Amino acid sequence: MLDNLTPFVLHWAITALSLWVASHIFSGIKFTDTASLIISALLLGFANAIIKPLLVVLTLPLTFLTFGLFLLVINALMILLVSSVVRGFTVSSFWTAFFASIFIAVLSFVIGSFVLSGSPSQTIHMPHSGMWL
Repeated sequence: MLDNLTPFVLHWAITALSLWVASHIFSGIKFTDTASLIISALLLGFANAIIKPLLVVLTLPLTFLTFGLFLLVINALMILLVSSVVRGFTVSSFWTAFFASIFIAVLSFVIGSFVLSGSPSQTIHMPHSGMWL
């Protein structure tokens, strides 16, 4: 059970750290306290896991038409959604959320590549006998 919990907590911490750094770089993003930051990171992870795939499928023609750039709009909408749900988290405008979502994604990727680089890879090897059981 702890094997599944550790990556979740690491991703949650990386998202929280990225949100915290973004709130210091972008003047339009504010957190009133640490609890709102932690809850925002958790809800952003859930929104990206549950709501974002539905929006991606529903807007697939528009995403193809814009060569995938509409995915940046969806990322900004996820941040705006979380800010509307969490009481102590405010985002001033769509464009602040847009550029902050790019920054958060890049920073999370960079931090994650350093933190998660020591974890074992989960590759599936084909059995030699041809039997999967």
